[in-house]
Amino acid sequence: MTQTSAEVFTRTDGSPIHVLAVDDEPSLTELLSMAFRYEGWQVTTANSGLAAVRAARDIKPDAVVLDIMMPDFDGLEVMRRIRDDQPGVPVVFLTAKDAVADRVAGLTAGGDDYVTKPFSLEELVARIRALLRRAGAARVASESVLRVGDLVLDEDSHEVSRDGDEIQLTATEYELLRFMMRNPKRVLSKAQILDRVWNYDFGGQANIVELYVSYLRKKIDSGREPMIHTLRGVGYVLRPGKGV
Repeated sequence: MTQTSAEVFTRTDGSPIHVLAVDDEPSLTELLSMAFRYEGWQVTTANSGLAAVRAARDIKPDAVVLDIMMPDFDGLEVMRRIRDDQPGVPVVFLTAKDAVADRVAGLTAGGDDYVTKPFSLEELVARIRALLRRAGAARVASESVLRVGDLVLDEDSHEVSRDGDEIQLTATEYELLRFMMRNPKRVLSKAQILDRVWNYDFGGQANIVELYVSYLRKKIDSGREPMIHTLRGVGYVLRPGKGV
């Protein structure tokens, strides 16, 4: 999965968009968090209806991604309670693939959009962007250069350099590095990397991640202080060098 534009959505005051992601499956909310943070957005997650309502009151989200089936009360009730406090906040429902009645109920009750599980993260992000545009809750800013320590990546030109030295990357190496640079100092699991870079579901070919991380290391870290680190059994993390 690739980001098709260097455009970055922000609130009208320039601060980051804040999305509330609600689902009773922690693995899914974690995946949503990674996708939204990749966009430069802030994310708060909740795994129950009550936790979602409380979180919404605290953070005043710009958009809500909400599973209809929740363990305490359903997503429709969560939306009603959130909208009591924030009448215009856009809501995207997550529904089961065959739950047509849920989709109809969600939209009839005032939901703005829905996606069915399993869904494309890229499609979900695109739909949220469209809703934010329509609601006038966001503006588009240009952020084409990523910097982590002495490592620089230009999303417009696709040029990469470290300490001023140009580095040639393949398309996949570039996408992997961009994902890591958008999440510096954050440990990324193989499953998260597969989903963002290769768009594979959990249980995909994790060995391809190891292979491409090794390719990237040879180009980014060779002869320099290492920036790409492995946490065995957990994942990978990109950190600026100690001397930077």
